[in-house]
Amino acid sequence: MIASVISILCGLIIGMILLFVFDADHAMYGMKSMLTAGLSTKAKFAKVLYQSAPLIMAGLSVGFAFKTGLFNIGATGQYTVGACAALIVGIVFQMPWWVALIASMVAGAVWGLFPGLFKAFFNVNEVITAIMFNWIGLFAVNLIFANTPSVLANYYGATNADRTAALESANPGAIIPKAGLDVLLESNYMNISIFIAIGFAIIMYVILNKTVFGYELKACGLNRNASEYAGIDSKRNIILSMVIAGALAGIGGGIYYLAGTGQYTIEKSLLAMGFNGIPVALLATSNPVGTILSAIFISYIQVGGDAMQPEFAKETIDIIIAVIIYLSAFSLLMKELITSVLSRKRRASATDSTDEGKEDKQK
Repeated sequence: MIASVISILCGLIIGMILLFVFDADHAMYGMKSMLTAGLSTKAKFAKVLYQSAPLIMAGLSVGFAFKTGLFNIGATGQYTVGACAALIVGIVFQMPWWVALIASMVAGAVWGLFPGLFKAFFNVNEVITAIMFNWIGLFAVNLIFANTPSVLANYYGATNADRTAALESANPGAIIPKAGLDVLLESNYMNISIFIAIGFAIIMYVILNKTVFGYELKACGLNRNASEYAGIDSKRNIILSMVIAGALAGIGGGIYYLAGTGQYTIEKSLLAMGFNGIPVALLATSNPVGTILSAIFISYIQVGGDAMQPEFAKETIDIIIAVIIYLSAFSLLMKELITSVLSRKRRASATDSTDEGKEDKQK
């Protein structure tokens, strides 16, 4: 916890320095906007929670894999195919939102399966296969959407042929329920997705810390050979770990695009949300409950960054937010440094006590 707070403070300090470098006259205004905008109105707070939900799922995906000794850098690909499955099921097959969300979970799980299989049976580094499957997933999704006219916006009378249809016109039943939260927080962004994400975070915490299955996963991640010697099936656990991680990222994609406020755009760049799950997980030290707080923090500064316009250009804001996010991700390094300092102090204290004891005996 202390390490995460120190990392966040370091990021904010560097961000402040950059603001003075870019525009000293508006630096204080910019920092104030970043730190207060998220709570300035109900609508801004609703946007913080709206963006937090998929971030929590992406962070859980990366963090769950970390806990089991794997680096799921493929969360963005799993997120993308999850979004694709949710939109296809919701728009083309006219299914309700919860069926579309299950489809996103299954699609993400399938996309996480491949790196798991290669790692378990061929010992291929999961980072390599996951990165390749990010791009395969992106272009596969673009190909599917481009060749499915009924999922595109122009099929419903809109002018955009490179975007998916708005759910409000294509299938209102596929929109995640708002349950009156949009009225309460005065924002169309707000729905129950934040509670869905928090629910999954709690489930992951219970699985990892309160079940035999979670113990086996963590044991396999800490030392694969030792876990095999103890009778744990490491291959099965590696595969299941990546499948679960993929499912979590897939749900994140489904949650974002089933909110009814965003449309998938056919493009040639990987979606940032999946990659943002990495600093979320690192800031939370891969703790599922901590992931909730770290995702809300990152969403909060992103909303604050939007409020800094027009005094600061969007590119400037992106740089500052990126610095804060990625310096925040150094929480693990901070934790190790703090532990090292405390250990040295304990050893020094123990040495002093021993020396004093010897002097007393000599007297």
